[in-house]
Amino acid sequence: MSGTEVTATNTAAHTADTPQLLLEHHLKELRLPTILREYDKMARQCAVEQVDYQHYLLRITELELLDRERRATDRRIRQAKFPVIKTRNSTLSRR
Repeated sequence: MSGTEVTATNTAAHTADTPQLLLEHHLKELRLPTILREYDKMARQCAVEQVDYQHYLLRITELELLDRERRATDRRIRQAKFPVIKTRNSTLSRR
């Protein structure tokens, strides 16, 4: 393989990975962790189901929204620092 062929092959491989790397970078910068984690799996699922891109976006953004709501609720509960009530059953289950 000549130097130009190796460079062309490396460039083609790099170019194929670039959209995915850029997308992942942007999702991290935008702080969209659920979309970052689920976009590829959801895209494959939507392709199998022949779902159009608008419904794909709807599904993936709904996942992000639901996850944000769950994390916000968990965070509020932690911040509230509710007292832990010890019952006989909870004490017995630790043994």
